[in-house]
Amino acid sequence: MAIRKILLPLTGTAAGGAALQTALSIARIWNAHVTALHVRVDSRDVAPLAGEGLSGAMIEEMMIATEKESSDRAHAVHAMFDQFIEENHVAIADGRGAQNGPSASFASVIGREEDLVAQQARLADLTVVPHPEAGEDVSSSDALHAVLFDSGRPVLIAPQIAPPSIGRRISIAWNGTAESAAAVYAALPWLERAEAVRVLSAEEYQRRGPGAQNLSAYLALHGIRVELATFRPIDREVGAGMLAAAREFGADLLAMGAYSHSRLRQLILGGVTRHVLENATLPVMMCR
Repeated sequence: MAIRKILLPLTGTAAGGAALQTALSIARIWNAHVTALHVRVDSRDVAPLAGEGLSGAMIEEMMIATEKESSDRAHAVHAMFDQFIEENHVAIADGRGAQNGPSASFASVIGREEDLVAQQARLADLTVVPHPEAGEDVSSSDALHAVLFDSGRPVLIAPQIAPPSIGRRISIAWNGTAESAAAVYAALPWLERAEAVRVLSAEEYQRRGPGAQNLSAYLALHGIRVELATFRPIDREVGAGMLAAAREFGADLLAMGAYSHSRLRQLILGGVTRHVLENATLPVMMCR
């Protein structure tokens, strides 16, 4: 199994450039096509505010302002994409059929971002999303959670600074859950190409299910040899211990399951997924 189509939702944030570079690096590894998708806000979404006591004139004014802001953002994102493609000498193509090198295309659509991104991700081998910017609440990343919860496909969170390599040294965060098993399956093409693979486990992270030794035996059947390593939480944060273990290994990709506990619980109390999303400095591939 190879990666042939990469979806890249672009919202126009400062993290978009690093995500573009990360997606292109992956496309070069796999000879893949990158579909950059920008979802414009539908100005008609403000119409329900009529029930909030706003006058027709006020609503119309808000719709005009929303449309202008949406149009300006779309033009800025498209310009960023065009400049990036030109500077990196990437072929523009429609992504239909075989190709001899990485290619890219840009699409701008109107609607609800979480709905459209999840739908498009269902026919992508991998969705790359920009890293949440500093100061933003990671729980508000609609595109990320839409892919995780409603696409059935893996998502890769790009770091804030594009890495020099991806997938040479891979860490697998294993806790025996269905989510971590899905992450391993999605990572198999990467694991088969990697120079070194290390399975990270911890007593505090393990759930009911197969242990790291069982995973090692399974991967051996695929011709993948792995190292086993345990880690400890740092200041009671399992996610911090996991990221430290990945750094110690020199990993340039971390594969893990997402939200073994409910998203609401992690939103309120914190959790491994939330910590990794907020603090990872390497590409992280998640599945749920």
